[in-house]
Amino acid sequence: MYLAAHGAMLVALLLSILAAGLACVEAWTGNEKGVPWLERMNMSAFILVTITSGILLQALVSRDFSLDYVAQYTDSTLPIFYTITAFWAGQAGSLLFWTLVMSLASVMFLFSDTYQEIAPRTRLYFWMFFLPLQAFFLLLLTGMSNPFVVLANPPVDGKGLNPLLRNIGMVLHPPLLFVGYAGFTIPACLALASTVAGERKSWVEAAHNWNVVSWALLTSGILLGGWWAYMELGWGGYWAWDPVENASLIPWFSATALLHTAMIERRFGALPRTNIFLACLTLLLCLFATYLVRSGVVESLHAFGEGGVGRPLILAISFGVAVSLAVASARPRGQSASLPVLGSRQGMIVLLVWLLVALGVVVLLGTIWPVISQLWESKPKGVNQAFYNTICLPLFTLMAMLLAVAPWLGWRGGLWKPKVALIPVAAWASVVGVGVWLDIKPMLAVAGVGAAAAVLVSLVMLAIVTPKAVRTRVFLSSHGSHLAFALIVLGVAVSGPFQKSREIPLSPGEGFSFGGYDFKYTGLRNTKSIEVAIDEAVIEVSKEGKRVGELTPQRRVYRNYDHPNSEVSTLFSLGEELYATIHDIEGERVQPLKVTINPMVNWVWIGSLGICLLPLLAWRTRRAQGGETHEE
Repeated sequence: MYLAAHGAMLVALLLSILAAGLACVEAWTGNEKGVPWLERMNMSAFILVTITSGILLQALVSRDFSLDYVAQYTDSTLPIFYTITAFWAGQAGSLLFWTLVMSLASVMFLFSDTYQEIAPRTRLYFWMFFLPLQAFFLLLLTGMSNPFVVLANPPVDGKGLNPLLRNIGMVLHPPLLFVGYAGFTIPACLALASTVAGERKSWVEAAHNWNVVSWALLTSGILLGGWWAYMELGWGGYWAWDPVENASLIPWFSATALLHTAMIERRFGALPRTNIFLACLTLLLCLFATYLVRSGVVESLHAFGEGGVGRPLILAISFGVAVSLAVASARPRGQSASLPVLGSRQGMIVLLVWLLVALGVVVLLGTIWPVISQLWESKPKGVNQAFYNTICLPLFTLMAMLLAVAPWLGWRGGLWKPKVALIPVAAWASVVGVGVWLDIKPMLAVAGVGAAAAVLVSLVMLAIVTPKAVRTRVFLSSHGSHLAFALIVLGVAVSGPFQKSREIPLSPGEGFSFGGYDFKYTGLRNTKSIEVAIDEAVIEVSKEGKRVGELTPQRRVYRNYDHPNSEVSTLFSLGEELYATIHDIEGERVQPLKVTINPMVNWVWIGSLGICLLPLLAWRTRRAQGGETHEE
């Protein structure tokens, strides 16, 4: 069966290569009669990849440990839910999942109204760009990252899933990222195809829904990864600028820039080259994120390490950059060859794009700095969190201020409600003034809170001034997303700098006071199953003599994993959230108990939920084309 699965991938690879070759021949001869054959061959490849994926999933569910991938990531006691998610737990499985989703995206595009409306020559070029990319992934899967390696001497039981991955956040985080990555394939290939074919229909308009949904899924994956780090790693934070975290964040910057510059092209026909390049850059950065995670070039808590795919990935990225630059530079300039004035909404978008580019460059350089510094250092070291925070947090704060001011600027310049436009600025200045008066430090945190307040005030004033616009999906999508981003800025600005922690060893009956709360360790509860042994400390929490709740941090030891795993316990609050972990236990004495007070941290997750869901309101039906009132 597994030989047949590998054979199916080989046939899919052969079909993709043959179809790509046919597309090149058709393009060279100026003939489009072969497009239906390209569509059939791609559909056949999709069916084969789907069958292959089904075989791997069946092997996981049936616990067939003769397959090396199954033995590595499952065992006989692993719950079925985690057994299924082991599909994307390893390198080979995650690449197969990405290929499956990418192939599915191409089939969905094939049957879409958009595909039917573009010219046959554009369809031909679309397949000419898409099929080699699909063939590249299949080449990796049939060669250096084959998920169907059969063991000569199968073990009696498997190793089991990494304990850190047994969390709902990590179950959803990788597939959301991969679906987002795969989704950006369609806009990139469509941008290249439309440009080369001279398509009259705007590819930016045609790719709008793909861009929005892919961005929302990528954003969901990134933020859910932050929540997983907060709930599973036990250090009290949600973003440590880890190379793997950064890998998915870098394409997010370019994708966010594309969403905004695409509006300028739709409205004014400007920045066509920029949009082509940003669409291609986003896809290439998704591939680069894969390179960072799977090449072993950087060290990370959850990187896969060197798996033989690093060099092919970097070669593919280099080739993609060359093709993207060549096609983008061949595109004629838009209706407006000059950049818009800064004092316009267009100008604010351009400034926002430059901020996003700056953030992307900083994060990219910081992530690969150990590789760069090898040129002159024998023992290169990476940059620390302070480097990222010092540069990135002020830029994020400035982005929030742009979102507060931009709605009051006209598309071509000038303030359309000058007196009202000053109110959000006054709100920011008031917050900063109070911070200076109270001597609250760091001032950057105060500025961040002020920026979040300015966005909120701006949204309220817009709702008052333009009540009809508030009821439109475009308003709710754009301004609602900006408000959600402001809530994230608010949560980060407060929870990071004003976090308080204390570590103390305790025996049953002992307690301590911290941050205005009283903590008492009442005892240890023990449970054991075939899968895991759990030690749970029970901590009663009170404030000013009144019971607040109970913290129950755990230490878990999973079967086949000797290293203990800490499980976080929290007491939810929109103000101060209490967060507790334990590490070592001697008898019933915890060594130590760590308690952290995270002020307003849950506003990060509330904002995250909004920024993931609200952009989906921008989904545009054919009937709604052109309705972009107050779009930002």
